[in-house]
Amino acid sequence: MNHSIYSADRMTHLKVVVVALVAGIAVAGFGISARTGSDLNYAQSSRVIKAGAPIAVTNSNTSVVR
Repeated sequence: MNHSIYSADRMTHLKVVVVALVAGIAVAGFGISARTGSDLNYAQSSRVIKAGAPIAVTNSNTSVVR
């Protein structure tokens, strides 16, 4: 067994490439199959959001002196 990728033979490199390819396909397949939601609603509805008055949000009760 050769423990260095630099001095490995061609067959070892081929095995590494095949294992990486199979793992990549498995991850992609899992990601595609793990989608949530229904495929029946292809159309997306658009909602109009109108801007209101500007507000200031703080988490402190201290007053700021400028």
